[in-house]
Amino acid sequence: MTQFSDGPASPHFTPLVLEGMSSVQDLPHSGISPAMAAAATSAPSGQCVGWGIPFVIERFWVAHRGDIQLALPSVQARWLVFMHCTDSLPLQRNTSGFYSPMPGAGHIGEHAATYTFQYADGTSVSVDLRHRHHIGRYTLDFGEAPVEAAAAHKPFPIRLLGEQQTRTEWGKSQQRIGEYYGATWNSWLWAWENPFPERALVGWRCSAHEIPIVISAITAGSNVITTSPLRWESRQKAVVKLPSGAHFAADLDADGLLRDIQLDLGQIISATPRPLYPHDWEDSPNNAPPNSSASEVLVEFAAHPQAQFVLTDGNRIPIAALNGDDSAALIRTVAPAHQRVRLRVVEAGSTQPTAAKLHVHGAWGEYLAPTDRQRIINPAWFEDYGADFIHQHRHPCTYIAGETTLDLPLGPIFIEVAKGFEVRPVRRIVEVTEQTRDITIELERVLDWRAQNWVTADTHVHFLSPSTALLEGAAEGVNVINLLASQWGELLTNVGDFDGRTTWGSREAGGDGEYLVRVGSENRQNMLGHISLLGYEGAIIAPMTTGGPAESAIGDPVETLLLEWGRQCKAQGGLVVAPHFPYPRLEHAAALIVGAVDAVEMTSWEHLDRGIDPYSLSDWYRFLNCGYLIPAVAGTDKMMALTAVGAIRTYAHIAPAEPFTYANWMEAVRRGETFVTYGPLLEFAVEGQTMGRVLDLPAGGGHVTVSWRVASVTVPVTQVQLVVNGTIAESIMIEAEEAHGTWNVHLPASGWLALLIRGRAVTGPEIIAAHSSPILVRVADTPPLAAADALTLLAQIEGSLAYLEVLGTRAAVQAYQRMRLELLAAYRSLHHRLHQQGLYHEHGSSEGTKPEDLHASW
Repeated sequence: MTQFSDGPASPHFTPLVLEGMSSVQDLPHSGISPAMAAAATSAPSGQCVGWGIPFVIERFWVAHRGDIQLALPSVQARWLVFMHCTDSLPLQRNTSGFYSPMPGAGHIGEHAATYTFQYADGTSVSVDLRHRHHIGRYTLDFGEAPVEAAAAHKPFPIRLLGEQQTRTEWGKSQQRIGEYYGATWNSWLWAWENPFPERALVGWRCSAHEIPIVISAITAGSNVITTSPLRWESRQKAVVKLPSGAHFAADLDADGLLRDIQLDLGQIISATPRPLYPHDWEDSPNNAPPNSSASEVLVEFAAHPQAQFVLTDGNRIPIAALNGDDSAALIRTVAPAHQRVRLRVVEAGSTQPTAAKLHVHGAWGEYLAPTDRQRIINPAWFEDYGADFIHQHRHPCTYIAGETTLDLPLGPIFIEVAKGFEVRPVRRIVEVTEQTRDITIELERVLDWRAQNWVTADTHVHFLSPSTALLEGAAEGVNVINLLASQWGELLTNVGDFDGRTTWGSREAGGDGEYLVRVGSENRQNMLGHISLLGYEGAIIAPMTTGGPAESAIGDPVETLLLEWGRQCKAQGGLVVAPHFPYPRLEHAAALIVGAVDAVEMTSWEHLDRGIDPYSLSDWYRFLNCGYLIPAVAGTDKMMALTAVGAIRTYAHIAPAEPFTYANWMEAVRRGETFVTYGPLLEFAVEGQTMGRVLDLPAGGGHVTVSWRVASVTVPVTQVQLVVNGTIAESIMIEAEEAHGTWNVHLPASGWLALLIRGRAVTGPEIIAAHSSPILVRVADTPPLAAADALTLLAQIEGSLAYLEVLGTRAAVQAYQRMRLELLAAYRSLHHRLHQQGLYHEHGSSEGTKPEDLHASW
């Protein structure tokens, strides 16, 4: 037998310590089934607490086709709460093999017993108990719980996997709630309301019907409890003030409950440090997360009206005493959100709803989610695919199609609405009254790069469904979302969404053609690297991973190179991207050298304001310095709610005479007319030639005119800089939302030029906020090739060969030899260029890169 407690006990209940009839050992002889007798070893015992009600369980009372009589200690009580259950009774089949009549496994509505309550004045009251109403079976079938009795253990919050002491299965933990039903024994709590609480109760009799009944304990409840102790009220919120010097800790006790604050007749749903948003809300920056209070905790809970909070120091505070106006109170109530309001977002000058990102909070910083969105967003990897976003774990948002419904508190609410990089974000305070039914927020489109045939894209999104990706793309102003199927060990994701032909949102698929989602794949090898295969047609390119953990399954051999996946994608009409460039940093050197990659990807992951990584840029610059004109794209690698689609995004210029389609977007990327950005927008040209173009100069070089324009409404621009061959050649400080200018630059030899924009996002440090793809200038007598950079590329290929030779799990001999020859061909291609230009270099070697292989052509 087991002792349990689902939280602190309410002082309004007193267990009746009674002398029972049967011990566990006696049960097989008490008329119950052998199965029930065996299960009784798991029944609750000792001093227990269920639903905040204390019980003392020492022995059992068993009633079966007869009466049992029990003397009660004289007690005046408004409630008697019984912990009891019944045995199981098999259903009877008719001659056709069906159950008829059909009462169900729980025999719903059938008479179970009569409980008679006897008073000191000689009067009595009888109540007929019915199966699946007042009492339930010790063993529970799905969907057969009682309707007027509760499981002995109250519902409880399930913490996220990373917060748990003992692991709950992943799927169940996403519910964040649990109900406890015993694996072998279930006790049920039924609360009888005494119609004569002023009379002393002195006895109780049970007259059982056909199925044996086992009574474990009886507890008396005082007159303070005015409604059923098993019925809680709707969710509420409160702010708890911590004692001086105390700090809130989300530590859990052995039962998975918070140590700092608990409820007796109720349950804490969540507790977090109170968010402290700025008082100048309407003038504060978009996406700025709040500070966290060091002295106040925002608590969400559900409870009985007479429940009490129990604090760490033992202090008890009744819920009925909560007062939101008393600043000295330890616990203050947060105004309930009962006002149903429709919120619409429109662009200025239009009445049509437009998709947008939305955040709403109340006066205490409490997040107010739409009625069809999550109140508590799960930020963990592969644990939340809803249309939600939470910035830095502190600023929750959701995506709406332009119109949504919210339950709001009366008083001020604080709204934030944003839509991409060309629309000015809005922060507004709205006073909600009982007459408020509708709220409309207008967005102003300040910049219109789209009208100039620029389209935006996120090249790297995981786990969302295509329809959710379409919503988030529209709300963030991202025209193209590339949703990538992949494999993670034995886990395969979005594979069922790939069909090799459908572009969600296109006119052909029934959309408006402005926001598109296409499913491709990210093919991965944990050592050699990753490669994103976008927009290809036909069958999915498989295997999607090779080479074993952690990308592939244990025992998978290395059977395909990145460059081979890239070529296959191109053969199927797709676009090839080196994702989260340059990580993992190995085989992509060979893939880029042989032309199997169309673009390299700058990545944000969960960071809205970290900026473009100089490490990524430095690696990209090596290839540009060697004459490989590879454009840049941007993808978030979104895999959780902490990452917003399009946090960094690609701008690609569709040819003016061409319509916006997914195919034309891919062609714009291949052409290299792109820039990547965290917010600022740019135009960049050299002698009128735009990004991705090649400009030819005669021998000896010459001067070129560089023109630029930059504009931003989200991330303030601080500097505009010209990058020439990986070095800052020109720089200008900027303090306006829009600026333009020119530089005159002398180029004596071949090289490349690009525009780099620095900015200061929200309140953080200066970041690299945007970067153009390069323009290549070829001077006739100086082919572009930087020897030092070329040698680092060759070293990567040598490393790839060494891994294939030494550690990589071998595929069939023919596959191994094929891959080895592919890498050697890439090596020799660049090595041959070094020799052609007479650039001195030393040769490296390793077990996998023998000199006779690397230099076989010499």
